[in-house]
This record gives sequence, C-alpha cells and structure tokens, in this order.
Amino acid sequence: CGAAMAAAGGRSWFRGLALGVSLLKCLLVPAYYSTDFEVHRNWLAITHNLPLSQWYYEATSEWTLDYPPFFAWFEYALSHVAKYFDPKMLVIENLNYSSHATIFFQRFSVIFTDILFIYAVHECCRCVNGKRAAKDILEKPTFILAVLLLWNFGLLIVDHIHFQYNGFLFGLMLLSVARLCQRRYLEGALLFAVLLHFKHIYMYVAPAYGIYLLRSYCFTANHADGSLKWRSFSFLHLTLLGLIVCLVSALSLGPFIVLGQLPQVMSRLFPFKRGLCHAYWAPNFWALYNAVDKALTVLGLKCNFLDHTKIPKASMTGGLVQEFQHTVLPSVTPLATLICTFISILPSVFCLWFKPQGPRGFLQCLVLCALSSFMFGWHVHEKAILLAILPLSLLSVQRAKDAGIYLILTTTGHFSLFPLLFTPPELPTKILLMLLFTVYSFSSLKSLFRRERPLLNWLETIYLIQLVPLEIFCEFIFPLTPWKWHYPFVPLLLTSVYCALGVTYAWLKLYISVLTERISVRQKAE
Repeated sequence: CGAAMAAAGGRSWFRGLALGVSLLKCLLVPAYYSTDFEVHRNWLAITHNLPLSQWYYEATSEWTLDYPPFFAWFEYALSHVAKYFDPKMLVIENLNYSSHATIFFQRFSVIFTDILFIYAVHECCRCVNGKRAAKDILEKPTFILAVLLLWNFGLLIVDHIHFQYNGFLFGLMLLSVARLCQRRYLEGALLFAVLLHFKHIYMYVAPAYGIYLLRSYCFTANHADGSLKWRSFSFLHLTLLGLIVCLVSALSLGPFIVLGQLPQVMSRLFPFKRGLCHAYWAPNFWALYNAVDKALTVLGLKCNFLDHTKIPKASMTGGLVQEFQHTVLPSVTPLATLICTFISILPSVFCLWFKPQGPRGFLQCLVLCALSSFMFGWHVHEKAILLAILPLSLLSVQRAKDAGIYLILTTTGHFSLFPLLFTPPELPTKILLMLLFTVYSFSSLKSLFRRERPLLNWLETIYLIQLVPLEIFCEFIFPLTPWKWHYPFVPLLLTSVYCALGVTYAWLKLYISVLTERISVRQKAE
C-alpha cells in the first residue's frame, strides 16, 4: 500500500510539472513569432494542395520544403486539421498570411505535439540511477531531471516564441535514448531511424547510435576485463537492425525513388550553397575563426597590408547566408567542415567502443557527437546547441563533474539564443525565463551534489557572471550609441564570440573527462 501511494505521489508531481509548463506555453501564444511561422504555414499549403511529385519542386515562396519526407507527411496530416480553423492559410499564394485562427492553430499544434516530449521525459526519469535517495522530492534526481527537461529555457523560447516543432522531435530522440537504456534495442533503433526521416539534423548523433548498437546489441558478450568477445557476434541482430533502417528509409524515400526525384529531395535537404555560417553566427569554432579573420582584416587595413578596394563589402553578420570568402584566413569549404567534424567525433566513438560504460558511455558519446558537429559543422544554426544540452541533462543529475559541464554549456548555450528574440516586448520574458531556469539549475544541482566539491571553479564562475554586463551592453547601452548605425552587427558578434568561448570550453572539458576517465572492472564487465 505504501509503495502504491509513493508511486501515485511520483506520478502527481510529474503531472504537475507537465501541466504547469503546458499552461506557460499557452500564455506565450500571443508572443512574437519568426519567419519560421510562415515557413510551416507554407509547408501546410504545399502538402495540402499539391501532389507528392511536386512537394520538393514548389517554389512560390522562398521558404521551400527542405525537411525529410516524414516531416512533410506530418505537415500534410496537420493541414487536414488546419482547414477547419482557416482554409485561407492553406492557399499557397497567401504569403505571410497570419490570421488569429492561423496563429491559434499553429501555436497549439506545437503544444499538442509536445505530449510526446512529456512522455519521453517521463521514460528518461525512469532510467535515472536512484542511488541518491532524498526525503524531499525537490532534491530527488528524477524531479530535478524532469524540471531541467520539461522547463528547458531554450526549448521554450525556440518552439513557443520563435516557433518551431522541436519538442516532439526531441521527444522521439529522448524516447529512443530511454529505450536503449532499458535494453529495448530494436525499439530504440526504430525510433531513431524514424527521427532521422523527420529532421536530418539528428545525423549529428547517428555515429553514437550506430556504434552503441553494434557494440551492445550485435555483440552479445564481453570478457571479464571488458574486452569484446568476437565470437559473440550475432548476424541475426545485425540483420534485424538493417531491416529496420531499410524499411523506414524505403517508407520515407521510396515514393521519391520511384518518381526519380531522389536527387531533388537531397538537394533540398543539403543546400551547400548556403554559407559557412548562418546570418547570426552560431557560437562555435567558426565564429571564433570568423572573428579572427575580421580582426586581422581591420589590422591589415590600418597597417596598409591589405588593399581596401579588394575587400568584399558583404558582411557575414548582416543577415546574409550566401557563400562567403574570408579575407585573410583561408576560406572554408563544406568538405573541410566535414573532415573537421569527422576527426572531432572519432575519439568519442573510439571510447564508446574500447571503453564501454553502457548507457552512460552512450550518452557521453551522443553529447560529444552533437557538440563536435555543432562546433565544426557547415551552416550550423544556433538552435542546434539544444541537441547537446538536452541529453547532457541526463548525465548532469548523476555525477558532479558532468553537472558542472552542464551548467557552463546550458548557460552559455541558452544565452546565445537571446538574439533570436530581438523585439522589445519579448525582452522581459526572455530575461525572466532565463533567470528562473538558470537559478533553478544552479541551486538544484548544487543541492544534489552538496557533499562533493564545488561544481564550478572561480574562473568558470567569473566567465558566466560576465554574461550579465554583456547583455546590459548589447540590449541597453549599444542602441544609445552612434555605433548602432555604423556597426549594427557588433551585439551579435560579441554575443556569438563570447558564447563560443564557453561552448568550446565545455566541449573540451567533457572530452578530457571522457578520455581520462578510469573504468572499474565491474563497469567493464557490465
């Protein structure tokens, strides 16, 4: 009876958290929305009105369909509900159409599909190691993890203010992670294969899934020292995984292969004509690279080392996303970024294979693959940092070292999303939500690991505190200066470069932690 009451209590607090964040999302319905709102309205119209053969050719709007087929079918399904709210939103020629009914429908479609994310968080909480028992529910790792995921600041502003459908996609990813942690390997593989055909950005973490499934599912046994028993290889298991991948791919891409349109679909999914960086630089290695190039350009012009007539006038921070040639440093090609990304993920993949730690090792590799791809990928969006932050949440409640890295990455990563919300009415909202989430993250994790060493050292603390004056300068001081008219890109540049330092530091610190970690004999055997 006592166990049943405890379980019921556990369910009640989780329902309370889920209901609370859902109500908050409803309050954000009238908020500012970005051009992504029109992107998804246009996709509703395309999939609703045109035959399948024209989906990836239609170009009335500049926001052409560039997600994989499963997401296109998702938009198709939504469009048949949307027609009951406002049929005019489904007219392809109605560019930038945004009636009250359209806003209501699109906003609540995001909130409704977040049900999958809520369920996935629930399943992830069941996978958390419960060794750190606490009498107070607020100090339990499962409660803290639920808050860090459900109330994640970045996901809230990207989906429910800026506007996107990341919630249910991250739900698929976290649910696949939970299934792998529960050793339900085929379910986890199926969920991830489906996810890839919803949004191909998740290819960033595909190496972690591939190696983990090969190591833990296709090879069924280890020696006592943790080394692989090569004779334990199961061809049946490999065949089952291959069938899942092939069947999902055939279901998604098969119709376009039959129509002879696969090259057209691929050209939409991988538009390499876009530049190295987005209009606003994501806080990664290339942001630092670009900043160094700009600094050398300014220095070269002042010292007369460069001819100002040969310097391109286009600025990478001026809202342009076309290809860009660096002035002093060598220009970067898509192939160069691919090579850098491949090299940067190799150590994490080797660790997953040669230093197996079960689900924990898989999560570490997943986060490192996401971060490495974010650091060196081509045309990376700042929102992609969530691909590392959310799975790192699962590690943060289990070990103090990971909690410290999580606090650095989350604070800088979330702060780097501030430029997405540039309208004055949203300023108090983003600052308040960021403060609430950050304060909770620090206080809860500090309480959870209060018997261990401090989560951050003094240098890390100073770095994070400096985000406050940076925000004050960018939002309040800079707009009052004459620099605003001559150098409008300065706030974006400062935010991107400063946050890039923090993200790079967190990436290196996590890598060092993984590479230098010693594994017990028991862990190896498991």
